[in-house]
Amino acid sequence: MSDDGVEARVQGFLHKKFPGIDEDLLNYVVDVTKTSAEDFEDAEEIYDAVGGVLHEATENDDEDEIKEICNGIMNLIKGGEEEKPQQQVNGKRILDAPIHIGDRAKKDDEHQVEQNSIWMKQNVEDTTLKTVDLKKLERAEAKQKQKLERRDKDDKDDESSAGPTTNQVIQKKDMKQELLGGKVVDIRIENFDLAYGSKVLLQNCNLVMAFGRRYGFVGRNGMGKTTLLRAISKRELYIPSHVTVLHVEQEVVGDETLATDSVLEADTVRFNLLKEEEELSALVNEGKSTDTTTARLSEIYAKLADIEADKAPARAAMILDGLGFTPEMQKMKTKEFSGGWRMRLALARALSTKPDLLLLDEPTNMLDVKAILWLENYLQTWPTTIFVVSHDRMFLDAVSTDIIFLHSKMLDCYKGNYTQFVITKDEKLKNQQREYEAQKQYRDHLQAYVDRWRVNANRAAQAQSKLKILEKLPDLKPVEIEPEVVLRLPETDRVNATMLRLDEFSFSYDGKKNIFEKTDLNANMDARIAVIGENGSGKTTLLKILLGELEVTGGVRHVHRAMRVGYFSQHHVDALSLKQTSLEFFKKRFPGKLDVEYRSHLGKYGVTGDLAMRPISSLSGGQKSRVAFALMTWHEPNFFILDEPTNHLDIETVEALGKALQKFNGGVILVSHNEQLIQMIAQETWLCGEKTVKRIDGGFQAYKKTLEEEFKRINAI
Repeated sequence: MSDDGVEARVQGFLHKKFPGIDEDLLNYVVDVTKTSAEDFEDAEEIYDAVGGVLHEATENDDEDEIKEICNGIMNLIKGGEEEKPQQQVNGKRILDAPIHIGDRAKKDDEHQVEQNSIWMKQNVEDTTLKTVDLKKLERAEAKQKQKLERRDKDDKDDESSAGPTTNQVIQKKDMKQELLGGKVVDIRIENFDLAYGSKVLLQNCNLVMAFGRRYGFVGRNGMGKTTLLRAISKRELYIPSHVTVLHVEQEVVGDETLATDSVLEADTVRFNLLKEEEELSALVNEGKSTDTTTARLSEIYAKLADIEADKAPARAAMILDGLGFTPEMQKMKTKEFSGGWRMRLALARALSTKPDLLLLDEPTNMLDVKAILWLENYLQTWPTTIFVVSHDRMFLDAVSTDIIFLHSKMLDCYKGNYTQFVITKDEKLKNQQREYEAQKQYRDHLQAYVDRWRVNANRAAQAQSKLKILEKLPDLKPVEIEPEVVLRLPETDRVNATMLRLDEFSFSYDGKKNIFEKTDLNANMDARIAVIGENGSGKTTLLKILLGELEVTGGVRHVHRAMRVGYFSQHHVDALSLKQTSLEFFKKRFPGKLDVEYRSHLGKYGVTGDLAMRPISSLSGGQKSRVAFALMTWHEPNFFILDEPTNHLDIETVEALGKALQKFNGGVILVSHNEQLIQMIAQETWLCGEKTVKRIDGGFQAYKKTLEEEFKRINAI
């Protein structure tokens, strides 16, 4: 039958059933059945596709009647005749043929099993959701994917145009509560999916955050943590309109505004009240005030007193000082700061406003150890809700009251800080593994009985009974355990000599103001040195002097002739060609090798399979760092100089890096703010500041203890 014939017959059939049907809805149903005629396998699939539209078009809630109509449509599009209406006597249907009760019971059982397998969660309360059969959903998704692939086949900008997409079922009760003016500040984001391009990141998830709790958000690199934060901040997922949300993601725009004023202006309530107060006071001074003006001024003064507006400048100065801004820097214009300091300003603005939900993405990346410790203390008394992505285990231990774990396209919530989360998660996995093994043993026992006795006449009935039990058991899925992250640094030959030495060196950029003066340093292949100090104390400058990128202005630099340095810069992305894949980048950078050699080397740093074939620009921050590690180690260095290597690495990769550096038989000098990594590898600690580099007795822990005592003294004042 031609498509036109199908269209005409379906259209006539629907007109007959629904004489007053809206033409637009009619055309929609006809178009769906026409274009997908070959895809429909039964009337149930037609009901899934257009049943909801027919209910809406006819205001008919009788599901059985609509399904009968869908059955009629199925007959028509498959070339059959219109289904004849069943005869009725006294309002009861007369069957055309007898029904076999056993077959009907079997079908009911199958239907019940099918209903227990759902993709989207049914809400018992006030919802219009329908359960969706998983197999049908997979078929529908496959068909949709094929259509999209055909549509985008000639689209050259497909990769660049890919972006995050969300799908969420919003419950009517939530909408009613907001319409009635509900002021609940707990956040419930239910029944949502999240994808980036064609990659599904989260599926059928729920995210519940109680007001006043501090949630650490963890998961492997590239799983979608940053994408979820952005979807929440842009309200692409449902959050009540009265809940204020602030996402610290972009640095402050550089202009003529002073740093302190930039922080004060972030409090828009205070800023607007002061602006209005100034305008009304001007009217009073000009003698143009009215009773309304006076009343409004009194109201403004009361509100300013309630929010303690007069204390705001002191709070702003305190926050800026904690984040490392000296009194002189607080008076600087925002355009005079580098990108890293503007990010600190963005964080300071957020801390001064106290939104209902504060979203933080790697807030410690731009901070030194002192600022991180201050931030930990400050956030422990934060009054509203925090949702923070961080790969700093110690920071999460200090700040988090709960951990949300992203894995396998799901979100799991655990009470407690990160250390408690690890303990609970490991115990949960062990219990799941024990349950899996017990279920498997039971299945194997049943199967063995069936295999042994199914052909025995005396026990065939028992074997058949066991087989039915086996068939009704739910699918057995093995426990998903994330593979351990392993980084493999190259082996190197030992050199029993001093590899680097600086004798009474001095350095300045302008020839006037010295950053270092007459300092002695040395390191051999046993070196495990952590360089710490406040931002601006010269840590990165010291590394560049050790590398020879900067020449000392006084003293002497000695380097052993056998030294091969592997350098990791905190701006490592600048060395990568973002338009190329990792494999293409290595082939161009180090030509003459087989693809398998490049891929094997990338694989040592977790850049395997599809990751090696994707443009570097599409990789997450942590995945780019892995490519940078592979680049750094290509020539098999025997001495590593690392500048903030943990930025963007997940906690598991930080731990893997620490273990790899422990096994490395060359020297290591490391600048890092990550306490976990420092504790894992540092055997010696250098502190930069006051134009020199000092070795700290007691190492990092002694330095941290000194800072904590300093904070206590300040808080006591």
